[in-house]
Amino acid sequence: MELNLIQNIAVWALPVLFAITAHEAAHAYAAKRFGDPTAFLMGRMTFNPLKHIDPIGTVVLPLICVLLPGGFLFGYAKPVPVNFNALRNPKRDMRWVAAAGPLANLAMALLWALVLRFAMGALDGNSFQLPLALMAQAGIQINVVLMVLNLLPIPPLDGGRILVSLLPRDLARLVSQIEPYGIFILIALVLVPGLLSSIMSPFIHLVMRLVSVVL
Repeated sequence: MELNLIQNIAVWALPVLFAITAHEAAHAYAAKRFGDPTAFLMGRMTFNPLKHIDPIGTVVLPLICVLLPGGFLFGYAKPVPVNFNALRNPKRDMRWVAAAGPLANLAMALLWALVLRFAMGALDGNSFQLPLALMAQAGIQINVVLMVLNLLPIPPLDGGRILVSLLPRDLARLVSQIEPYGIFILIALVLVPGLLSSIMSPFIHLVMRLVSVVL
């Protein structure tokens, strides 16, 4: 089904907003759970999207992706501040704080799968069935993509932080030095046509198969 601009925005706006908000709120919750109250004290341990919105990453970038035919949809929010030195066991706890965001996206994808199942069943023939089903499909897609993207082993992405937490200290220190250049590595992957999607696609399909169990 071909959607016009307004319909595309209506379908994708809430799923993108919820996905990014849940991701950042989960980081904040995990950080506080393991000893760092920085994000909590700054009011970032919340599902209020206004606390997490980045004008470019949360609004402009996803909108451009939706408008581009065959575009690769992703976005980001304001990163939750984490003082890793304040964690009770910085090297160990870092992995759980980092993993909290992708795990939140997996949980959101499963919730959207339940919404899709409800829409295709309980609302059969109802005028709300198609809009809700399209929104649920968008919710599944954006959460799975964000989960896989953030698990790439490139600091400062969550996968990079998890990798650093698992490596021996000397090797971890070496990998962590990549962090200032991580965003440029990611941009390079995006700019090379098809490269990022080819890296992520097998993992996206794997998680999609997991989510489809709910359907």
